[in-house]
Amino acid sequence: MKTRSIVFRQHGPPPAVAHLETRELPSPGPGEVLVEMLFAPIHPADLNTIEGTYARKPNLENGAVPGGEGFGRITELGSAVENFEPGQTVLIPSGVGAWSEACLVPADSLVAAPPGVAPEQAAMLRVNPATAFRMLADFEALQPGDWVLQNAANSAVGRAVIQIARHRGLKTLNVVRRPELADELRAIGADAVLLEGEDLASQIPAACGGAPLRLALNAVGGESALRLAKVLAPGGTLVTYGAMARQPMRIPNGLLIFQDLRWRGFWMTRWYEQARPETVAAMFAELFEMARQGALWTPVEQVFPLEQIEPALIRAAEGRRSGKILLRP
Repeated sequence: MKTRSIVFRQHGPPPAVAHLETRELPSPGPGEVLVEMLFAPIHPADLNTIEGTYARKPNLENGAVPGGEGFGRITELGSAVENFEPGQTVLIPSGVGAWSEACLVPADSLVAAPPGVAPEQAAMLRVNPATAFRMLADFEALQPGDWVLQNAANSAVGRAVIQIARHRGLKTLNVVRRPELADELRAIGADAVLLEGEDLASQIPAACGGAPLRLALNAVGGESALRLAKVLAPGGTLVTYGAMARQPMRIPNGLLIFQDLRWRGFWMTRWYEQARPETVAAMFAELFEMARQGALWTPVEQVFPLEQIEPALIRAAEGRRSGKILLRP
């Protein structure tokens, strides 16, 4: 069958090198399913992949289709596929190219989507909310009432951290660069919002009532990461999952020797590669239920058809958006 996809054949500025093409798609083979794509978000990692600056680079010999996650409907099954049926809605994994009208996907990598979850929200569950979920669950044994500190709190991951933490009875201390974001984040459950700056450490004790901070989440790097680390309790953990400032982190010897801090990194792609199926299933059961209840929600600024990929990419790369940019094949 023929399908239309966004394709890039060389690395460069996404609006310049990514174009809509018609491609031939074979029938699903053993263990594969054909998925008709309904929604797919544009993430910074997608833009980095097209630019050639992401950790993993696709093979461009026959062109590559970007799109690290998406939501679609199964239309055809290959042989030896169990537990799925035509018409079922699913989340597709990274690596198969979600920016397409249809794609072939290994059935064992799919996540079945239950009814009652808005398709736009389902399309964005596999990366950012899952990243937030794992960072809250895997690095410190947090109990209800404990505080979590994070920078870039208005990012998609940051918003998910706020909502998941609230759902679990945790409190969040959120650092942003613009004061107008404070009310917006409090509306989705942020307990405290502070402005990024050199005086951040002096504001934190009052903001969290002097409670110890054992977990900090860093998406910025540079001086911002160091400010988070300096206010962690002894033995606390700083988890880095992004580098928006594109500046290296400095780790002072004293924070290691006298504070015994843990400096960790997190990459959702690697977690999926190593996770047990039952752990993945349990995580999505909670995320789907939160999304169904409206307790986990990612704002969407605009939805573009594939034909408008250039303006979609331009807008996705710009700052100060009101939400994510989605493609609707």
